[in-house]
Amino acid sequence: MSAADSPRLVRPYGDTTGDGMVQVSFTLPVPAGKLAEGAASQLATAMGIDPAMVVHSRAVGPEHTFFVVYGPVRHLVDLSAVTVTERDYPLLSPKEVNSVIRGGMRRKLVVLGACVGTDAHTVGIDAILNIKGFAGEKGLEYYREMRVVNLGAQVAVPQLVERARGEKADAVLISQVVTQRDAHLTTTREVAAAFSEAYPAGRRPLLVAGGPRFDENAAGALGVDRVFGRGTTPGEVASYLAHALAGGGGKAERGEGGTG
Repeated sequence: MSAADSPRLVRPYGDTTGDGMVQVSFTLPVPAGKLAEGAASQLATAMGIDPAMVVHSRAVGPEHTFFVVYGPVRHLVDLSAVTVTERDYPLLSPKEVNSVIRGGMRRKLVVLGACVGTDAHTVGIDAILNIKGFAGEKGLEYYREMRVVNLGAQVAVPQLVERARGEKADAVLISQVVTQRDAHLTTTREVAAAFSEAYPAGRRPLLVAGGPRFDENAAGALGVDRVFGRGTTPGEVASYLAHALAGGGGKAERGEGGTG
């Protein structure tokens, strides 16, 4: 079936096509027991799952219970109304990325990466930057036309700005995994504000944020140039940097990249 022939209205799939079955999990601040399970079922029904079946519950300490609820929903999804961030640049091989950078910048592209604030989870940023890479792709350190500086974890925002200026970074990649109380959003906005204050208008490095809980449509609201979500590969990031900074009207082409 071609994309043109695909249905525009879809319903969740569980056991059979179109049965509407979904599975959700959540925690309630109620001790484990019949009352907690009844509360979970009532909440799921209010969410539109009817009938709601509590298929798993487990105490999480003395005052909380974790649930998995299964059941059908009546809602449909109109695919024509779904908004996503489409990739607006071509995926390039490492050789092609190097060629674009060399031709567009005539120097190495400087990339600075870090986990900012209290975030100590370096798996994401290391997967993108380290030569060992991720998903069968080499990290940005593999690209001979890039100079990569990995600051690691728990980097304070002022330190990040200072290093970016000192390294004359063309692009700054921040990874945020900790999401409690929307910490990833708050920190990203702090980074964007700090760079806007530290650099003249239109002269700051390209700012890229990434992590599993980011909305890829939220770059503008967060004050960054691009947001990458879960499953992003080094090749996607490398291709984007080459596109944005070394070609197609990117910053380097306008003479705005790598200033300190």
